[in-house]
Amino acid sequence: MTSLKSVVESLLFVADTPLTLDRLCSILEEHDRRDISAAVDELLAEYVEGTRGIYLAEVAGGWQLRSRPENADYLRRLNRSRPYRFSNSSLETLAIVAYRQPITRAGIEAIRGVNSDGAVATLLARDLIEETGRARTPGRPALLGTTVRFLEHFGLEKPSDLPPLPTEEEPDEVRLR
Repeated sequence: MTSLKSVVESLLFVADTPLTLDRLCSILEEHDRRDISAAVDELLAEYVEGTRGIYLAEVAGGWQLRSRPENADYLRRLNRSRPYRFSNSSLETLAIVAYRQPITRAGIEAIRGVNSDGAVATLLARDLIEETGRARTPGRPALLGTTVRFLEHFGLEKPSDLPPLPTEEEPDEVRLR
């Protein structure tokens, strides 16, 4: 008989998005939630070693098997693809949405001081931001926020895991983990 840990690992391997405990429980309905959680914990402990080419990451409210960042150059050779590139305007816009969400396009433009329609369209197309509702102001403009894909791409569990913004005493420094 196949062990529960083996089944959970296989599910994590083939899933193209992070799997939450609820999702794992719905797939493995014949198993107890505590047992499934224990299997995930065992896998986390096994992958923490750092000697494997993959690791189990906790992102976007679930878990996902990922390749080690230090192997990225070799993986690009396999796929002959270029890494995700962001223009300065797209990166600025994404940062504004991430830190100020929910925010309207007008709010983004007020901060940036320029039209951001192109950057917003690019980020929407890449599924990094999405419409999260409507403002209660005249015209009911769309409110924008980050997506689960954003959390996955940047390896975050939740938006509050973003690094803190620099203070006024350190305007040219960015504090990353």
